[in-house]
Amino acid sequence: MKPHVICHMLISLDGRIHPSRWTQSPDGDRKVWSSTYERVHETLAGDAWLVGRITMAEMSKADAHPPEGPFSVTRPHHFARRDADSYAIAFDRSGKLHFSKPDVGGDHVVVLLGPSVPDSHLAELTKDGVSYVVAADEGMDARPLLELLGRELGILRLLVEGGGNVNGSMMAAGVVDELSILLAPAIDGALGVTGVFEVPDARGLAGKARLRLTSSETFEHGLVHLRYAVEP
Repeated sequence: MKPHVICHMLISLDGRIHPSRWTQSPDGDRKVWSSTYERVHETLAGDAWLVGRITMAEMSKADAHPPEGPFSVTRPHHFARRDADSYAIAFDRSGKLHFSKPDVGGDHVVVLLGPSVPDSHLAELTKDGVSYVVAADEGMDARPLLELLGRELGILRLLVEGGGNVNGSMMAAGVVDELSILLAPAIDGALGVTGVFEVPDARGLAGKARLRLTSSETFEHGLVHLRYAVEP
């Protein structure tokens, strides 16, 4: 069974996710909004959190350092740790992420890779103590990947905190069970900027899910916390 998946995001009133472009507010600023977001993250009590490649690259800035071949690696997955208190999971289809240590803030790293990733990259991750899963196909269907993580690592509750493409793909795949949205008193307004959910289908997410409001709460600094159950 896949983990219970909560998409947890801090967004502007127009659904944008990068506070550096947001308008200012007398109620607070992006520092206190982000601090509240992290506090709510803790209360959601996830066993793991998941982001996309670009978000993870901001936290791991190592350069490529593959070991010398020949390479002896394990496919489709390798788990350096199965007993971590929490896991930091990232989609990285082409194997562009590199790590100087096997954790982010103490959370053990697991990378979800596309099938064309070379053995040299898998050998690098193995040497660095990083876990990985190689998807069966380039589509990287989320459900079997999450089911495997639940089965192999005991992940029961996963927080998705990615960019619009990751969030959108998870919604389109029907694996998100709940939304946790912190709405800030700010506006972005820039043209061509990714929102909280984006998919390549011109129809968007129409017909993919129904949202049912389960709670709403006003927080300090002008924030509103909205929670929705995601129904088929």
